[in-house]
Amino acid sequence: MSVLYMMATVSDRNQTRRFLAFYREYNITVSLITFGRGTTASEILDSFGLEAAEKAVLFSFVTENEWQQLKAGLQKQMKIDIPGTGIAFIIPVSSIGGKKQLQFLTEGREFKKEEESTLKNTRYELLVAIANQGYTDMIMDAAREANAAGGTVIHAKGTGTEKAEKFLGVSIAAEKELIFMVTRQEGKNAIMRAIMDKAGITSKAGTIVFSLPVTETAGMRLIEDSEQ
Repeated sequence: MSVLYMMATVSDRNQTRRFLAFYREYNITVSLITFGRGTTASEILDSFGLEAAEKAVLFSFVTENEWQQLKAGLQKQMKIDIPGTGIAFIIPVSSIGGKKQLQFLTEGREFKKEEESTLKNTRYELLVAIANQGYTDMIMDAAREANAAGGTVIHAKGTGTEKAEKFLGVSIAAEKELIFMVTRQEGKNAIMRAIMDKAGITSKAGTIVFSLPVTETAGMRLIEDSEQ
């Protein structure tokens, strides 16, 4: 039994290849890469030794044991504790929309997920849908039929697409869109089922959906009003 995490690594864009090579050493494939620009206040940037430059954000999925090994490697090999190198953090995954999707995200590594759990007093969940580019409307139409509110879309590039056919039985495009939707915990399963049924792996959207626990929120009145 184990816990599955989504691991995010943020670094300067010119360090992307270095981090990708490091994760390959540990047989961890980065699932998604997206780019952005640092916008943090200057005093915070100074404290971390970072600059408001172009950033790379790498997303992977790791188990508890893998994270402990990676953390040690990030500190010893990548010197991540040196200001300016980057940061890495993990977020527990509370559920995944299907066994094939789980095998794809973990690349078939030996893993048996524990029963789905909810953090104490967690009212909301963040649904993350990874889909082929251009099918956001299909996904959101399915989600809204299950009473989901709006979502936020981020463009990204998939890096593990060559393994999709092995674990999912289909080929998927490299260009991806991430759709983030915050919903009440009790409505999560219905939304995930709707997305899987109408915009899932076998559809043109090729969607993989999973959820992350949200421990605190602010400004959720719009979602609460839409559900009433």
